Amino acid sequence: QVQLVESGGGLVQAGDSLRLSCVASLRPFSTYAMGWFRQAPGKEREFVAAIKWSGGNTAYSDSVKGRFTVSRDNAKNTVYLQMNSLKPEDTAVYYCAARRSYFPTIRDVDYWGPGTQVTVSS
Repeated sequence: QVQLVESGGGLVQAGDSLRLSCVASLRPFSTYAMGWFRQAPGKEREFVAAIKWSGGNTAYSDSVKGRFTVSRDNAKNTVYLQMNSLKPEDTAVYYCAARRSYFPTIRDVDYWGPGTQVTVSS
């Protein structure tokens, strides 16, 4: 049974940093592109960042570009999201996602994690 489990969420102040982690029981992990999405209250789920198997190919939404960094450790079956300079508008449930070979999109995800809450106070 495939599982994606996020961790690292919490309550922080504006300007602070957090690092989210997602451990995936995917075999082989390296064949999956991994992504992060988020959903704020009353809003639709949106793409945040994604990374291909090698780690050399990444993508970001305009709203987080320059502040967030996605990375992965294939030996640990883990993908990370380093979030710096957090803003109140970054408050959301953050979801890890996996898709074989290609960047996951809202409509094309093979597996979702249950999510982790990130709250940024002003």
